[in-house]
Amino acid sequence: MKTALELGPVLGFLLAYFWFQDDIFTVGAQEYSAFVAVTAVFVPVLLASMAAIWWLTGTIGRMQVFTAVVLIVMGGLTVWFNDDRFVKLKPTLIYGAFGAILGVGLLLGRSWLRYVMEELMPLQDEGWMQLTRRVTGFFFAMAVLNVAIWQYMSEQTFVLWDTVGQMAATFAFFIAQAGLLQKYSTDEED
Repeated sequence: MKTALELGPVLGFLLAYFWFQDDIFTVGAQEYSAFVAVTAVFVPVLLASMAAIWWLTGTIGRMQVFTAVVLIVMGGLTVWFNDDRFVKLKPTLIYGAFGAILGVGLLLGRSWLRYVMEELMPLQDEGWMQLTRRVTGFFFAMAVLNVAIWQYMSEQTFVLWDTVGQMAATFAFFIAQAGLLQKYSTDEED
């Protein structure tokens, strides 16, 4: 159920965008593209989904809260100014912020990724530091890649990237870390 609540709004956005992509919506005297109109609907749907997750589990992850806040702000600006660039910049801001936060931790000699993910992946200290360096680089690369996609490719390509491509890239990245995770796992030591 939790997975459906997390993925449902994203898949709903994808389907709604492609269903209405050629339509223009008029509210009052203002015309909105499908991208902006679907964004206006997506934000409250995502908030309702997060409320349902909280109601079912009693908890919401810090990253989910941060992502939701950025989405509310950027989605709100997108609708307010009728300019899709705000929401298209959202992934860059999120990845950039996460990369910067992890980077500051690395400069201080700490793996702040460990604080978020330690329960999922028990690793030795060196494993956490290596994984944090890799994840930091991945986040910065994703931030740059997002800008390239929304600046130089079609809106349809961006929507696919934003809804499916980023999840696939993140999944592939973590699968590629299997060797590091296995090498530094502390599960066998217990």
